[in-house]
Amino acid sequence: MIPQRARLSLLAGAFVLLGGFAASAQLLPQRAAEPPAKLEIRTRPIEAFDPRDPQRKQFGRLLFRGGLELSSAHKQFGGLSGIRVNADGRFLAISDRAHWLRGRIVYRGDVPAAIADAEVAPMLYADGRPITARGWYDTEALAEDGDSVYVALERVHRILKFDYGRRGLLARATLVPVPPDMSKLNSNKGIECLAVAPKGSAIAGALIAISERGPDATQNIRAFIIGGPKPGTFAVKRTDDFDIVDCALTPNADLLLLERHFSWRRGIAMRIRRVALSEVMPGAVLQGAILISADMGFQIDNMEGLSAHRGANGETVLTLVSDDNFSIIQRTILLQFTLLDEHANREPGPR
Repeated sequence: MIPQRARLSLLAGAFVLLGGFAASAQLLPQRAAEPPAKLEIRTRPIEAFDPRDPQRKQFGRLLFRGGLELSSAHKQFGGLSGIRVNADGRFLAISDRAHWLRGRIVYRGDVPAAIADAEVAPMLYADGRPITARGWYDTEALAEDGDSVYVALERVHRILKFDYGRRGLLARATLVPVPPDMSKLNSNKGIECLAVAPKGSAIAGALIAISERGPDATQNIRAFIIGGPKPGTFAVKRTDDFDIVDCALTPNADLLLLERHFSWRRGIAMRIRRVALSEVMPGAVLQGAILISADMGFQIDNMEGLSAHRGANGETVLTLVSDDNFSIIQRTILLQFTLLDEHANREPGPR
């Protein structure tokens, strides 16, 4: 285990290098598509979210269930930037090197204990070749809608739709038409949040796409409603220098925003904000309530993936994963929390 102070310095250095990763990845030689490959994922339990107070379970409006530190010898393991988890533990994740990771969380009671049935495969375009053959990397956001899966590519500002329900990890992608203004986002601050508005909502069927830090005229974060009955643009209020790195819809139709802050002084921090889906409409500026905020005193790394599902007892379970940037000085971790009092109180919980 790297000491906390040393880990902070190393992580800071890693973040400085983040901007050049995708560009350098495009220089890798292109090969034919690899078939899905099985891999072993080793796990180490994370029993306390706050190592300074191992008995503490509640953090803001979240209750810590448990976590795992993940590792694998497979060359394509790592860089996880999005995840979707089902009630039975099955999950689909994406890496920022344009690969799928599929598997199943094994539980001991309601605590994550292991990862089973893991497979990895490259994302394929309509022609059957890896999307990397087109120079497309930085796959940063993931959304599901029935048999379809959507993936956002940050630097080239595109969204792909995969026929995942029919082909699984051999799914092929088609381009989703996107607003012209999306191409104006900063190269490395493009779409990091994708969600499909559910039936019954005012924007049912639309893709919600939020940038990491694409500033509008008021320096808030630019976002798009693509398709559906009310397409248009909206914004998320940017506060405390946090950027948006993922989002998820709860079973009760709240939009959760996962955010990350990085500075040389504070290192990495994360927080989650909650916004009612009914507030997402053209022209809106969303703010929402803070559910949790955590810095490097807690068991976090570069948290970039967020999923929400209904648990066995009707509770809302949140799953977070980190992007280790394929670096030996960062960790891939998976954390799970229960969302408390989902509709009882929309004010910020204790920090």
